[in-house]
Amino acid sequence: MRLGVNIDHIATLRNARGGIEPDLKEAAKIALKEDIFGLTMHLREDRRHIKEKDLYDIKALGAKINLEMAAVDEIQKIALDLIPNSVCVVPERRLEVTTEGGLDVSIQKEHLKNFIAPIKQKGILVSLFIDANIEQIEASKYVGADYIELHTGSFSNAFLRGDYQKEFDELKKASSYAQKIGLKVNAGHGLNYQNVYLMKEIPGLLELNIGHSIISRAVFCGFQDAIRQMIELIK
Repeated sequence: MRLGVNIDHIATLRNARGGIEPDLKEAAKIALKEDIFGLTMHLREDRRHIKEKDLYDIKALGAKINLEMAAVDEIQKIALDLIPNSVCVVPERRLEVTTEGGLDVSIQKEHLKNFIAPIKQKGILVSLFIDANIEQIEASKYVGADYIELHTGSFSNAFLRGDYQKEFDELKKASSYAQKIGLKVNAGHGLNYQNVYLMKEIPGLLELNIGHSIISRAVFCGFQDAIRQMIELIK
């Protein structure tokens, strides 16, 4: 199982003052020295953290970028020019603090099928960020996704309450079914240093995309050590 480090909230901190610190490129350089698979960056429509320039600057460092994006034409155009290693299509609402749940693929199958087709034609891997739901997994297969990324927010919230088994079992069942029908499986959202060890119990899970908890720990121990600690927990 490999780690993708989400660096969105380093950009959030930078944008809070409207300056240049902390430098996102320097953060990327630190992360890329470690045994990670790549960097996740969410280019939101409102540009609340990552900007277009950040994407191109960090790709120039040789980073594998996993571009999180809404299924909108403006961001698709940027993805087709940038050519990241992968894109992860996520739901997006202007008023949300962070992504609140999985993408409802089943109600927009035809739109998503058409939307991701030109992305796949460029050789970019496509993932859909969904809840652990069989209907959504089957819809993801239909539209042509290469991967699904299971939304682990409900599991993470339940872990805090001390009653997570139901949500955890749903993740395992969803991962098994997705692999059975030919989809690769990643996971992310709300995973932290306390709960991430359980992800090793999900057979075939390939990648965890984690950001907020790593950036939070970095405040106290530094970004490099925070990444190293997370790597140790998932290996």
